[in-house]
Amino acid sequence: MNDRNNAIHHRPALGFDLLRAPIVGRLLRARYGRLAMQSVLGLMAIALIVDGFTGPQTAARNLATVGPWVQFRGIAVLVLLLAGNLFCMGCPFTLPRTLAKRLSLRGRRFPQQLRNKWIAIIGLFLLFSVYEYLNLWASPWLTAWVIVAYFLASFVLEAIFTESAFCKYVCPLGAFNFVYSTVSPTQIAVKSHDVCATCVGKECVNGSYAPQTMVRLDEIAIAGADAPREFRVEHGPGGTLGCGTELFAPQIRGNMDCTMCLDCVRACPHDNVSLFTRAPGRELSRGDSWPRRWDLSLLVIALAFMGVSNAFGMVPPYYDLQRWLALNLGITSEFVLLLLIFGLSNLLLPVALASGAAYLGRLGAGYARRDSLRDTVAAFAPAFVPIGFGIWFAHYSFHLLTGPGLIVPVIQEFLGAAGDWQSWSFSLDLALIGVLQSLALIGGFLWSLRLAQKTALRLYRRKALPGLLPWALVFLLMMLAAWQIFSLPMEMRGTLELFG
Repeated sequence: MNDRNNAIHHRPALGFDLLRAPIVGRLLRARYGRLAMQSVLGLMAIALIVDGFTGPQTAARNLATVGPWVQFRGIAVLVLLLAGNLFCMGCPFTLPRTLAKRLSLRGRRFPQQLRNKWIAIIGLFLLFSVYEYLNLWASPWLTAWVIVAYFLASFVLEAIFTESAFCKYVCPLGAFNFVYSTVSPTQIAVKSHDVCATCVGKECVNGSYAPQTMVRLDEIAIAGADAPREFRVEHGPGGTLGCGTELFAPQIRGNMDCTMCLDCVRACPHDNVSLFTRAPGRELSRGDSWPRRWDLSLLVIALAFMGVSNAFGMVPPYYDLQRWLALNLGITSEFVLLLLIFGLSNLLLPVALASGAAYLGRLGAGYARRDSLRDTVAAFAPAFVPIGFGIWFAHYSFHLLTGPGLIVPVIQEFLGAAGDWQSWSFSLDLALIGVLQSLALIGGFLWSLRLAQKTALRLYRRKALPGLLPWALVFLLMMLAAWQIFSLPMEMRGTLELFG
């Protein structure tokens, strides 16, 4: 109870209230504002499925491959950097949520032992491994099945469990967005913590939806008949679901686990929850923003390493390594070789380097016995976010900028018209793309170094330098490895058939 009270009095600095913006704000906070976004993206997802199953099975001419693997990934990282987790806000996979909740018994919780990030870590590892092994980028048919599987998994989990288990614990895309939305300049927050302290219903997390009309115990003037329509809260079947990931609005300290669905905004009868601007990456420099857990720390750290290995899988040395391993270890299965390479680079290497840096840092600073290995890794884990984001941004922007207009003729052919490939099959100057990649890598490295320095100063004070050096070395090696990979010829996946 004391932790809850302390969290309520935690007051983040608020910026501009985006929901007060004249047009965008009104659209976002409208009862069906999110549904409009989901419907648009839902129609796009249906188009991807249809073209994936029935369209040409040439990757560069099918919506199912060009859309997700060339266009979406580059746009997603850009949106995360500039606006926040808008994909989860408009995610079409959560469209069945309301129907599923109405059908569910609303009494079953997700198993306690699974309420962590281990499933998400495994899911990300399998997704990237299967992506390489099955060449998903080249198979519209398989990509369409992946989209169908997402819809089914989301609906089933929403119908069975009270919280949004799919979004919070299972979805690999959601885990990616959660981690890198921490660099975003927007965040859900409350206007007054005093209002939250006296609120009886806690609708932001509990919701105002109920099978039967509820009788309120607290008087809320703004919920009366004279209140603006967008501020009214209905208690009953017409009400609003609370936070699907069970975040209590006054306790929110960052963007981790927040889907930006704005259900908390619509459910709050006090008009006390909103979407604010903030300093980008604000929670990354706070020592109390994230719980000190192995699963959360390793998700952040492993995802940064996955950015390096995912790019490595598209350059010639990766295939040279496969041949060398096959020759020297006698492994003939491509799948086993892939699991070996990705298992080492995506799981074992992050664990070994993070644990080693934590041990050496504590030893060098003279605090080997004061802090546990888990707590030390957790303290430095947020520093992996900027360099990880820089690597992913450099990678995904390459694919987007080498074929930024390809989606246009693909849509034209999907609609039955002739695709204008000559006008839209262009690429930005590769030298300019290289400069952007270098800026992303250097910027991510410097930001991570700064965060690690703040953590070392907080933990070790005058002994901060020896405590920082092992982490700085890890960040430097990651940046140099990514830089070397991006300097090599990279497969232009999804555009190979057009550019040779």
